[in-house]
Amino acid sequence: MTDTENAPEAGRLDGGEALVAAFDAVGADHVFCSSGSEWAPVWEALARRHRDGEKTPGYLDLTHETVAVGMATGYGLLARRPQAVLLHAAPGLLQGSMAVHGALLAGVPMVVASSESTTYGDGPGPDPGGQWYRNLSVVGGPHTIARPFTKWSNEAAGVHTLPAMVTRAAELAWRAPAGPAYLNIPLEILLEEWDGREAKPVVPPGSTHSSPEEADAVAELIREAACPVIVTETAGREAGGFEALLAFAEAWNIPVVEPDSAVCGNFPRTHPLHAGADIGPWMDEADLILLVNCRAPFYPPSRRPAKARIVVLDEVPQRPHIAYQVLFADRYLEGDVINTLRQLARRAPARSGDDPTATAARTARRAEHERRHADEQASIAAAEAKAARSEGVDPVHVAATLRRLLDGRDAVVVDETITHSRVVRRHLRTAAPDSYFYVQGGLGQGIAVALGVKLAAPERPVVLTIGDGAFAYNPVIPSYDASNAYGLPLLVVVFNNRVYKSMNLNHRRFYPDGAAAGTGEWLGTDLRRLPRLAAFAEPFGMHTETVDATDALAPALERALKAVAEGTTAVVDVLVTR
Repeated sequence: MTDTENAPEAGRLDGGEALVAAFDAVGADHVFCSSGSEWAPVWEALARRHRDGEKTPGYLDLTHETVAVGMATGYGLLARRPQAVLLHAAPGLLQGSMAVHGALLAGVPMVVASSESTTYGDGPGPDPGGQWYRNLSVVGGPHTIARPFTKWSNEAAGVHTLPAMVTRAAELAWRAPAGPAYLNIPLEILLEEWDGREAKPVVPPGSTHSSPEEADAVAELIREAACPVIVTETAGREAGGFEALLAFAEAWNIPVVEPDSAVCGNFPRTHPLHAGADIGPWMDEADLILLVNCRAPFYPPSRRPAKARIVVLDEVPQRPHIAYQVLFADRYLEGDVINTLRQLARRAPARSGDDPTATAARTARRAEHERRHADEQASIAAAEAKAARSEGVDPVHVAATLRRLLDGRDAVVVDETITHSRVVRRHLRTAAPDSYFYVQGGLGQGIAVALGVKLAAPERPVVLTIGDGAFAYNPVIPSYDASNAYGLPLLVVVFNNRVYKSMNLNHRRFYPDGAAAGTGEWLGTDLRRLPRLAAFAEPFGMHTETVDATDALAPALERALKAVAEGTTAVVDVLVTR
């Protein structure tokens, strides 16, 4: 057959219309598309709706799969409801799979779709194209590929069930633990005539709560504890979680540890009850550990606390996508974490009229935590003063300078550093909800995630902190293209030490007296051969700076922030000393 002899009739509604209507019904604000030949029916449906002035999700044409998925992830971190992602066949799904896996780890809901052919040109209707027969199809269909890194993966069997399948995918994606759902939509179904039946609009998930009796029992454990501690990784990921954890910790005067595995801002790092990132000192000292949205608190997993009882507060404590998870729980409070924290805060001694002895003990505990916090702040200040005197640019000085320049701007920091991640968290000291996110699931997504955050919060400055190694993994050109095309200016700050330091550290750790230590031949680590990293932004008309002197850093960052405020992405490549 020819390409045109079986073309659909003009004005006929098809599966492309059904899919766009379904995305609209499930509340997707945007369709993030990395173009593939199967999406012509969707593009036609969008063009018709635009022509006729009908409501439709926003559409973003993106030139790399990681950018499409990463932007949906960044947007979803703030929007917290499912968005739509279109990739191309199995190869596009494979290209975007790392970012889809990152969305799963980040708990971001989205509906990801790609396609295949089921007729290979031998069936009636338009010719799908020989590329499916020759190159694109995989045995079992792309939905079989997606299963290990999605919450749910299936295929649409016909145009009449397509809208409800999208509804089901979105509802599954939104339920705890939130994450990406995948739908394989064969091209023949997108071209099939649609009878107009639409998907039902998706409403937010209902909530489940721990019972008052369960909360009472945990409150009694807290009341009896001499040295309780909270450990959290993602309490701040849910809307209101940051505030609920703050109120709970203050009500009971319990310190909060955000370990290195924390991936968002959960508690003000400037607060006297913030106990830093190291759970180590508490492993022997604490007699009660409250794991609040904390999937992997102990490493190695067999390293259990010496005497502490462990209470897990989590809507889904046993994460099904984690291959090996050890919590040592003595008690679970399952259900909505924000509700659980509020229940426990209401049971705090100061509010429930406990005896003066308990109140005095709680006050003394607060004084001790304030002393520890003051010591930590003094240590931070000393490290920053030392870094400011460094001959080269110390990474501590970069993070501290960023903190001072961002103060009062309501900025969001997206972090894709590795060896500098502790420095970034410790010295940025974020203190507000949705002000810090760490990129998960593999390097190479940071710019796209930051662009998605900017799309969700256009009025807020968005800063990406990234290592030179991570920067090299990113699809830089497609990301810069998206920044320009959709007016999403970022400040990109590269911590450039000219080495894959994490790889080098492991080599040295595993083979301290090995051949490489003797000869200096450290393979897999050298990045000095890379060109000037800021230069990649110049063809896009972006603001670029390269900094190698301490006194030049603040002026360069100030100029960059000014450029971002004026609507231009700025890249500051900082040659750090370590």
